[in-house]
Amino acid sequence: MPKKKKKSPGTLAENRKARHDFNIEDTIEAGIALKGTEIKSIRRGSANLKDSYAQVSKGEIFLQNMHIAPYEEGNQFNHDPRRSRKLLLHKKEILKLGDRTREIGYSIVPLKLYLKHGNCKVLLGVARGKKKYDKRQALKEKAVKRDVDREMKARY
Repeated sequence: MPKKKKKSPGTLAENRKARHDFNIEDTIEAGIALKGTEIKSIRRGSANLKDSYAQVSKGEIFLQNMHIAPYEEGNQFNHDPRRSRKLLLHKKEILKLGDRTREIGYSIVPLKLYLKHGNCKVLLGVARGKKKYDKRQALKEKAVKRDVDREMKARY
């Protein structure tokens, strides 16, 4: 049975599929504006970054399609699980990201959601989509590396 991958302390959610589907060229850390029930649900580990992306509009940047499960004890104050959430960045950084995404083939993808000094942060990556043959090549390289590591472990 394969071992479960350990998350680093403070990491609440990770988008591992993004590294498979995209070439990450640049990363940037951003704060995220959340409601009270959202942060409680995130701290429980009920966040999912799969299929989410960031979008620049009207000088602001928003995280779209990120799922945060409703908080059980939240009653009438609960949030919409897939609402768009505002990201907190400096204006220069937002403009820079906007310029990069106007180029064909680039998008902003959240890579990791974590706590830093009690605040929830998201690690964004400026990414270019991989072609199908690039994905196959990456899988082959991963399999070869795994085989080499297995052989080295057996020898020593």
